[in-house]
Amino acid sequence: MSFDYWSFTTRNVGFIDPREQQLLRDACVFVCGVGGMGGAALMALARAGVGRFVIADIDRFEVSNLNRQVFAFADEVGREKAEVAAEAARRINPTIAIDVLGANWTDELPAIARRCPVIVNGMDDIAAGIHLYRTARDADATVIDAYMSPLPSVIVVRPDDPRPEQRLGFPTLAKDWREISEDDRRKAMLAEIEHVMLHSSSRNHVDLAIAGEVAAGRRSRMSLAPMVITTGMLMAYEAIALILGNRSGTDCRGWFFNPYRPAIEKPRNPLMAAMLRPLVRRAIAKLTSGQ
Repeated sequence: MSFDYWSFTTRNVGFIDPREQQLLRDACVFVCGVGGMGGAALMALARAGVGRFVIADIDRFEVSNLNRQVFAFADEVGREKAEVAAEAARRINPTIAIDVLGANWTDELPAIARRCPVIVNGMDDIAAGIHLYRTARDADATVIDAYMSPLPSVIVVRPDDPRPEQRLGFPTLAKDWREISEDDRRKAMLAEIEHVMLHSSSRNHVDLAIAGEVAAGRRSRMSLAPMVITTGMLMAYEAIALILGNRSGTDCRGWFFNPYRPAIEKPRNPLMAAMLRPLVRRAIAKLTSGQ
């Protein structure tokens, strides 16, 4: 059967008009990390008709990825994630243009950020993420991201916004991203966990003993398909809004979606956050000590 882009996207009409569909077709999005939430965002954007991508990932699929990553299948275990994701996107839209990068993406990032004004951060490497954010600012690109949280979340960091390392107080300011130590990474992770616990009800929806082991670096991160894929869908919504020039209301502080209530959880006011911060820090210290 012959493929026609406009037949492919005909069901989009009503959500967006033909002019906006053409904007999606002409857009170029960089998805850095196409495993969990980044892979889900890539899938949604490809199906929405975004016509050009740069994607990067340094990992191969493992059995443990099968529980949540949309491009992971048992017969793909051992294959490079970026290659598999690109093949899947081309099966959705044979006219799609995708540049696939591996470990060399960090060297090519300045050029990528100039080509792709919309960037989806789907990786969990703190040092590389800092490089991504700094380079995006210099290239006038916007980064869509999410917190390390048991609840789906989304953040939109525009060029003039503070970088997460500034806003969350990472010990990485003024350091070359390649010289960030393991101790810096751990402190940055704990700063992000503090923000999540302070501004959301995430602690109520996970086993805190296991969460403490994750925070202490003794266990891999927890991930559940509905949480990961929902996060990717929120990212895709934000990417579409940016491409179309629509203001979504999401800012660099972001928000959390609580499907258990359901509710939207937004950052607390600064005074309340300051009052609660010592309690949260003590709770994190207790969790990571294993007590």
